[in-house]
Amino acid sequence: MGTTDIIVLDGNSLSRAQLVAVARCGSKVSLAPAGLERVQRAADFLAEKVSCGEPTYGVTTGFGSNADKLLGAHRVRDELPGAAPIKDGSQMPEGTLLEELQHNLIITHAVCVGKPFAEDVVRAMLLIRINTLMRGHSGIRVSTLEALAAMLNAGVVPVVPEKGSVGASGDLAPLSHLAIVLLGGGEAFYQGERVSGAEALARAGLTPVRLSFKEGLALNNGTAQMLATGVLALDTLEQLLDTADLAASMTLDAFAGRSGALRPEVHALRPHPGQVETAAHVRELLAGSTLVDIPYHLVPRFKSWSAEAWNEPDDQALSFDIGWDWVPANQRHGREAFYSRFLPFKGGKKHQPQDAYSLRCMPQVHGAVRDAWAQACRVFDIELNSVTDNPLIFPDNEDAQFIEEQVISAGHFHGMPLALAMSYVKAAIPVLASISERRLNKLVDSATNDGLPAFLTGNEDGTDSGFMIVQYTAAALVNDLATRAHPASVYSVPTSANAEDHVSMGANEARHVLEMTEDLGHVLALELYTAAQALDYRQAMLNAARRLASRGGWQALAGKISNAPREDQPHYAQFVAEVQQLAAALANAGDFHAGASVRDAHAVLRQHIGFMHRDRAMDGDVRTVCALVQQGAFRSAA
Repeated sequence: MGTTDIIVLDGNSLSRAQLVAVARCGSKVSLAPAGLERVQRAADFLAEKVSCGEPTYGVTTGFGSNADKLLGAHRVRDELPGAAPIKDGSQMPEGTLLEELQHNLIITHAVCVGKPFAEDVVRAMLLIRINTLMRGHSGIRVSTLEALAAMLNAGVVPVVPEKGSVGASGDLAPLSHLAIVLLGGGEAFYQGERVSGAEALARAGLTPVRLSFKEGLALNNGTAQMLATGVLALDTLEQLLDTADLAASMTLDAFAGRSGALRPEVHALRPHPGQVETAAHVRELLAGSTLVDIPYHLVPRFKSWSAEAWNEPDDQALSFDIGWDWVPANQRHGREAFYSRFLPFKGGKKHQPQDAYSLRCMPQVHGAVRDAWAQACRVFDIELNSVTDNPLIFPDNEDAQFIEEQVISAGHFHGMPLALAMSYVKAAIPVLASISERRLNKLVDSATNDGLPAFLTGNEDGTDSGFMIVQYTAAALVNDLATRAHPASVYSVPTSANAEDHVSMGANEARHVLEMTEDLGHVLALELYTAAQALDYRQAMLNAARRLASRGGWQALAGKISNAPREDQPHYAQFVAEVQQLAAALANAGDFHAGASVRDAHAVLRQHIGFMHRDRAMDGDVRTVCALVQQGAFRSAA
């Protein structure tokens, strides 16, 4: 979807993809005629009940703890001694007490603090509010709803500070910042400029609205902030889940790891949906790899470069040397079965049939995060087309004997379903970041990276740090994410003089998750950055060994084996025979390379960031790779 798409809102069919299209791509909206008929019917019903003098919460009574105060026929304050009109511009133009009640609700509730939400969040909030009002259970007039849609389509974006909602009675304060602009108050962004609400409306050719019965309550009583931030967070997280699988796949290729833990028959025995999906996705990303499951004996280990390392002109440009250790016959006792399958050479790949948890348990860990995301999506998909204000109006309940059966006070504004779903996601995000950092750490540590250079640099002169501090940054981000993962939803702070004595704090929860996705993206970007360097080394080392065996035969290869026996020693003939087998295996191997999707992602990264032969300033590299992840540059590969 793009800016030319018109999304028809009917209150019943808004999707997360449509919300993202409006919020982030600028798509416009129209209002379904059938929905507007429902809206008008509820507004007419409410006007009729008011004219009959029926007491109705939020219409002819005050709000919250003021619900026991019935509005009178005239203003008592006008009879107070010394009463005089307010002249500071905050008073509504003269109207009824019922209109004043709605106006004051908005202007007194717009009290959020902090930096403004990004424009995509505010546009999403506007969209959600319009869609839920289209259900026709809120009492808003068609003209007011059309004015709200016109404001969204015209690009008027209210300034909504981030903090101030407790997530029950809906997101009262932030939604009031939305509505106050509709009244000609507050502030808004228009064409990139921050101006007064009245100025933004005027520039867009729009007119301020005067609220009628229950319209203030319809505009500010709902879960739109937590829903908007949550949906946008889930959209970002969906991309990052694929990016995490891609980063892990590149790392597994760079390790020349094992694929057994990804096999479908393995995951059929424990079929958690996210786990099964992750395993299948990683298998797909690794398809075509000649590195995964490579025989142990083919993988050389990194050795520091020396002037005498290579004889062939093409290889003399290499910045590394390679090597193996030979395992003499008298050290193979108890391992005969292994050495009947693999040649007796120890290079970079450890002789073990399983990789570390951060590689082997990718499906289980990434999959569990996918399941947390999927559960949140289920909850948020329901909420997108739900009515979340109060009271709820049922004009078609013709059998009702009392107003309370048609205007029902309930609790749909309570954000706990969203809050708990976000708590689950909030706990999952540091898990995905943590396993990514562990893989990154394995890549830079020569004790765990299976024969790659320490910190992924040659460091011939002892002056290079390589990728050492990249891991520090990832570690700092993981710690920061972990400390922010504590659920906000478990801490209720009563409000409105204890009339609203249990709240969800879902707005804080969803806002935290949206913020945390940015740092998760940074951690995954750092893994991709590091894995690309490691992959280059692994491929270069293996292909150098292949060329050496093809050109120089077993004698050239024997020169790379550190404990080769001399001709006059007992095991020399056996050593020669086994080196000849190793040389033949390497010479007959094709090009060593990663899976096709991993190669595509590696190519995207290398278009912007070159291989780091020696230490260089890395700040630009880090900014670039983080931006690539944020922009979705790896999406096609993942």
